[in-house]
Amino acid sequence: MHLLLILLGLTLILTVVGIGLYNKLIGLRQMVNNGWSDIDVQLKRRSDLIPALAASVKGYAAHEQKLFDEVTRRRRMALNAGDNPHSRGAAETALSAPVSRLLAVAEDYPDLKASETFLNLQTELSDTESKIEHARRFYNGAVRELNTLVQSVPANIVAGAFGFRMREFFEIAPSDAALPDLDFSL
Repeated sequence: MHLLLILLGLTLILTVVGIGLYNKLIGLRQMVNNGWSDIDVQLKRRSDLIPALAASVKGYAAHEQKLFDEVTRRRRMALNAGDNPHSRGAAETALSAPVSRLLAVAEDYPDLKASETFLNLQTELSDTESKIEHARRFYNGAVRELNTLVQSVPANIVAGAFGFRMREFFEIAPSDAALPDLDFSL
C-alpha cells in the first residue's frame, strides 16, 4: 500500500513538472515567434523606405544607374528570402552594402543632403535600423532561452516528446560601406 502511494506521488510530481516544463516551452516559443514577427515588421519597413530613398538620390545622381539597379535587386532578394533567419540575415546583409553606398553617394550632393525629404527619409531609415537592432536582440535572447531549455535535462525529454526544436539566431553583418571615411589630419 505504501509503495502504491509512493508511486502515485512520484507520478503526480512528474506530471506537474512535465506540465510546467511544457508550459515554459510554449511561452518561450511564443516569445521567439513574437520576436521574429517584430524583426519582420521592421525589415519590411526598411524595405519600404529604400525605394523612396533611391528615388530622391536618383534625382541628383542619375548616372549611378548600376547602384540603383543593385539596390532594387538586393531589396527584392531580401523581400523574397522568407522566414529562415539564416537566409533572411544573408539577404539583409547583402542589401545593407548598396544602401550604404547610396547614402555615401548622397554625401556628394549638398543640395540633396539639405533636402527635407531626403533628411526625413534618412532619419526614418536610421530609426528603423535601431528598431531592427532592438528586435534582433529581443529575438536572439528569446532563442537563447528556448534553445537552452530544449537542451537541458529534464526539459529535453518534454521538448523531444512534443516536437520543440532549437531555433536559429538572426544576424545581419554590419556593412563596412556604412562607415564614413573620417579624416582627422590638419
